[in-house]
Amino acid sequence: MKELFQHAAITEGVTVRVAVNFLPEQSRIEAGKWFWVYHIRIENGSSRTVQLMTRHWRITDGHGDVSFAGGDGVLGTQPVLRPGESHDYVSGCPLTTPNGSMEGHYTFRSTDGREFSATIPYFPLAAPATAG
Repeated sequence: MKELFQHAAITEGVTVRVAVNFLPEQSRIEAGKWFWVYHIRIENGSSRTVQLMTRHWRITDGHGDVSFAGGDGVLGTQPVLRPGESHDYVSGCPLTTPNGSMEGHYTFRSTDGREFSATIPYFPLAAPATAG
């Protein structure tokens, strides 16, 4: 399946792209559980090498309840991106409502030791009406 990145944000030359899909086969709608998978592509369009150090997520459900998630790197790695390189990964998000949203930022460190935050763009989580 070819994914289209629906959302993007650029911070200091680092582009974060997101494609999100609802997964009915992983959801248990009768039990009040909905599941989405998201594909992230991080592209280093800057002129310096950067390393992704931490991730910070703000997850909002359909009731407006907010939770935060984060930690070191992504999927157990802290990828180093030279100029022109990219890093892709796929993860998922369960909710107890058929809609919500995610957004956040990554903390990067450049080779000169300077840290900066790169925006993870806001993206909605919305189950198709027929799924609920």
